[in-house]
Amino acid sequence: MLFAGTFVGLMLLPIDFSYWIFAVLIALNGASSGMFASPNSSSIMGSVPARQRGVASGMRATFQNSGTALSIGVFFTLMVAGLASSLPGALSSGLRQHGVSAAVAHQVAGLPPVATLFAAQLGINPIRHLLAPTGALATLTPAQRASLTGRQFFPHLISSAFHDGLVVVFAFGAALALLAALASALRGRPSD
Repeated sequence: MLFAGTFVGLMLLPIDFSYWIFAVLIALNGASSGMFASPNSSSIMGSVPARQRGVASGMRATFQNSGTALSIGVFFTLMVAGLASSLPGALSSGLRQHGVSAAVAHQVAGLPPVATLFAAQLGINPIRHLLAPTGALATLTPAQRASLTGRQFFPHLISSAFHDGLVVVFAFGAALALLAALASALRGRPSD
């Protein structure tokens, strides 16, 4: 339950949060994950006859590693889905506020959000690359160009959409943690 609670806490963090709150939530997430994994792994291994524990341990590790690899794809897909719901509107309105025509802003905002996610992860402002083929940068004032291609515009532009994507991811994580807690509770107590 504590593991699920940390995901809810991460969901409730504002866009501009204090580092210490984040650090506490991440530390609790790691500790609660360990507190959950240890007794449940022990329960799995304890339910297997001694002569088959090597095979059981290998299967448990295989499922755990496969689940970890699959979860990256699932969480990335959920993040992109969360971004796709609010990023186009934010991108279009942000570009129009800085002098880009509505047609060009709409065209650029219609691009898939995956590139935006990668650009954010890499710390790159892709606006120059997105607007260059349209010729829109040449029609803007030097101040507008500097603002759009500077270090502040893109992070502020996507912060709300990025938060929306993270809320989807953390909500899914919390739901899975609650499901795991239920499965753990239903396994019963070890027999003496």
